[in-house]
Amino acid sequence: MPFSITWHTILEELEEVPADATFVTPLSDRPFKLEDIQEHRLLISYRDQSTTLPLKRAQFEQLYDRVEDAHQGFDLDRLPADAEPYATMLSIHPQFEVDQREGVLRNTETPTPSSLVDAPLNVEDHTETREEPDLPLYSDSLLLIDSLERYDPTDLSEMETSELVNLYTLCSDVQRNANDLRQEVRSILLDRLHHDQPVHGQYGSVQRTSRRNRTLKDDETVLDLLENEGIDRERVTTVDASKVDEALEVVELSESDLYDIEESQYVRKADVDEERKESRLQGLKDQLAAADSPETTELQREIEDLETRIDELTSFSSANQVD
Repeated sequence: MPFSITWHTILEELEEVPADATFVTPLSDRPFKLEDIQEHRLLISYRDQSTTLPLKRAQFEQLYDRVEDAHQGFDLDRLPADAEPYATMLSIHPQFEVDQREGVLRNTETPTPSSLVDAPLNVEDHTETREEPDLPLYSDSLLLIDSLERYDPTDLSEMETSELVNLYTLCSDVQRNANDLRQEVRSILLDRLHHDQPVHGQYGSVQRTSRRNRTLKDDETVLDLLENEGIDRERVTTVDASKVDEALEVVELSESDLYDIEESQYVRKADVDEERKESRLQGLKDQLAAADSPETTELQREIEDLETRIDELTSFSSANQVD
């Protein structure tokens, strides 16, 4: 299919998107707006910037060619940092999709609406229902966040004892629940990871590796085998692992003769992408800021006024009782 057809399909699809729709970059989750649609370019602006940025048709065509050449999908990590919006806009086309789990942009035989725009294409009604996960970690985390916002623990030594107790309790609960969830995730990841091949996610990467655990065999077995090799029992009477290792260096016994060796698999954190974490955190802050609508602000003001009136009435009543 010639790119010109693909390009005009993208422009037609974008014409159907509501003017207030928000687009999101596929890797950094950075929100942006579509400011204008032109024949040879698109104009966008990031929510946290005032400048307008052009997305040129020629750059779209280059990305289109790379996706066409990649049979397993174009790896989004190969995109320059400032080119993420190109992948978002290309996914507006029904025949292209961004698979955020696999981190690729690919062709698709089944027309698919983009997952990177908050308004659906060619659908009149769309309502997203926010669902909270039924996990103890989620609830405890919200409580901890609420406490951190209320206490502002920038100087712990200045906090009240009760506040410190609350923070310590919540931190302990979050740590325990997070570790339980981490172990469940780890057991599933072990079945999906290949040895020494890092797998990347949005905030970091993990890899599968091995750990060797050695346990000395029973004392008599170790002592008899070493004695047969000319090692006096007195040298390793306590069967100390360090002494046994020294003996192994001068005899022909193998490590497995004296140790029961058990090898286990585990997942370790290989890398953390602090910039992406910060970017996502900023996106969450932007969402919370957007939630502070004028209606919400007005309601809060009314509540505060009502609380003030109640305090005044309570003070007036107390003064009259004293008189």
